[in-house]
Amino acid sequence: MNVNFLPLLAWPWIAVFAAAALALVGFGFFVRARGMLLRAASGVLLVLALLNPVIHLDEREPVKDIALLVVDHSDSQKLGTRLAETDNAVEALKKRIEEIGNTELRIATVTSGTAQGGGTRGFAALNRALGDVPQSRFAGAIFLTDGEIHDVPEGKALAQLPSPIHGLISGAKTESDRKLVIDHAPEFTLVGQSAKISFHVEDQGGTGAGVPITLTQSGVEPKKLIVSPSAAAEVDVDISHAGKNFISLSAELRPGEISSANNTDLTTINGIRDRLRVLLVSGQPNPGERTWRNLLKADSAVDLVHFTILRPPEKQDGTPVSELSLIPFPTKELFIDKLDKFDLVIFDRYQREVILPDDYIANIADYVKKGGALLVASGPDFAEPDGLASTPLGDVLAAQPVGSVTEVPFKPLLTELGERHPVTQTLKGASRTDPKWGKWFRIIDATPATDDGSTQALMQGPDNKPLLVLRHVEEGRVAQILSDQGWLWARGYDGGGPEAEMLKRIAHWLMKEPELEEERLAAHAQDNDIIIDRYGLGDDYKKVEANSPSAKIHDVPLIKVGPGHFQGRFTPDEPGLYLLRDGKLEAVAGAGNGDAKEQSDLLATTKKLEPVAAATGGGVSWLADGLPRLSKQSPGSSYAGAGWMNLKANGLTRTIAVREWALSTSLFSLAIMLLAASLMWWREGR
Repeated sequence: MNVNFLPLLAWPWIAVFAAAALALVGFGFFVRARGMLLRAASGVLLVLALLNPVIHLDEREPVKDIALLVVDHSDSQKLGTRLAETDNAVEALKKRIEEIGNTELRIATVTSGTAQGGGTRGFAALNRALGDVPQSRFAGAIFLTDGEIHDVPEGKALAQLPSPIHGLISGAKTESDRKLVIDHAPEFTLVGQSAKISFHVEDQGGTGAGVPITLTQSGVEPKKLIVSPSAAAEVDVDISHAGKNFISLSAELRPGEISSANNTDLTTINGIRDRLRVLLVSGQPNPGERTWRNLLKADSAVDLVHFTILRPPEKQDGTPVSELSLIPFPTKELFIDKLDKFDLVIFDRYQREVILPDDYIANIADYVKKGGALLVASGPDFAEPDGLASTPLGDVLAAQPVGSVTEVPFKPLLTELGERHPVTQTLKGASRTDPKWGKWFRIIDATPATDDGSTQALMQGPDNKPLLVLRHVEEGRVAQILSDQGWLWARGYDGGGPEAEMLKRIAHWLMKEPELEEERLAAHAQDNDIIIDRYGLGDDYKKVEANSPSAKIHDVPLIKVGPGHFQGRFTPDEPGLYLLRDGKLEAVAGAGNGDAKEQSDLLATTKKLEPVAAATGGGVSWLADGLPRLSKQSPGSSYAGAGWMNLKANGLTRTIAVREWALSTSLFSLAIMLLAASLMWWREGR
């Protein structure tokens, strides 16, 4: 209640009237006139009437405080019974807050996500919820979580938090978990060298004994090792091919672990070639020889050694060096001592010559069998009795001559296999019936070297004669082009053709580039699904095995979407990295948010929220110990103790109505003034 004055006259006139009344009353007291007290009272009442006092009476009601529940529904909460414990606690808190009364409850739900670095962003959710909550109405926040929150404020940010903030932790105090973490792995490593991977294993709740580790790498037998828990460990991984090399390190599952999701960590190391070392062996001069040189020399990443102008090794006479037109070529060094240093050997229309003894050529055949790459561009000399097929190299060639040469105009065509093979499948203008490229005029008649599946004819000429043939020879690979007319494409004759692209793909296939493998598995995430692409030369592929982050295995069916291309799709039931397998083929894809931070720590804990609770006067307790008593209290420094936690009672109210009572115009005030005047007259009449 409060009193305001709304004068009936201007203030100067009221002042004049009050002064006159005061003077009269003063004079009356001076002459000791009768009834002066009543006259004085009447004067005061008249002045008050002129001032017109108004009494204001406010009708108010309490304003509800606002309490927040930050409910953790992240991936780590899905372990065991944590989510059920949390949801049950939410329902119980709703009832208790309703019983307390005068409190509005708001709920903010937190899920895992990759935004701002990933993890459970509990305080980001709290700040969003507080965006429209006046500080004067905030009663407190209660986090219902397993304690694994990844944006807990520190320092000055901690001091600026509103109070109180409590934590109710789901899960068990006795949980144990084993976690493997790759600390460092190089992003790039040269092919043929080893990469050093640093990692460690955290064995919380373990016995301290050595932990068995399995290293898995695509195309390589798994490697086993033992490491000590919490100790830094290293392992060397051989990078055998260019492109992505997927490496997985897995710690053996220990009985009693809360989850196996963080027992495995994966990394990708890109294999890169330092420089491509090529040995080009040219025979009879031909127009294509310059094309080979131009193609290879144009690439700055290629180190080319061209063996074409030779001095026979047996010609060691007494001619002075100053008079020699040629110097001895390091034939033995190239073909015996340092042959294995070359990534690719190319024979271009080479005919059997005494200049390269059979021992040297046999060494090239051994180089192929041990993993080397050989490309042979054949001309008419290949059909001769003394061609390359008659040398020790004949054992590894992709095709064997029949002794004849066909010379007619023709367009190279893809074979049925060539439509599916990655070397030729997507060549510009390629077709089995009407390719969009120029004609050639000569093909060497030959047959594939084997019929056991290791030899593949991808292109053909007239009468289905093989033109481009590939072959797997033990650990190595051989490609053979049964024509010396490829240079016509390079010169643009009859529209030309993709000679440079074709030769590049052949070379990369020979060097086992993953993208050009006949049998290949790839996977990628799309929206909420994982798409699996299976490439191969077979007619039908049924399924691919999908391994989830928690080691669950299920089969994904495949359907044919193109020549040599099969595809599968599935919706992951948990986020993280999925390992896809089809026999020895492997691929990796991330599902959902792929939140590595969320998977890194899975044990329930009070440690992360305790500093926040201490700074805001709140408390942290385990749901396993029962739900604490909940009530409200006046603002203070502490809002929690053993078995209880309180919200803040702010005591705010709001006005819903205002009543006014003008004293000078009310019947009661008039009656008082009349009574005062009557008493004054009565006293004077005596």
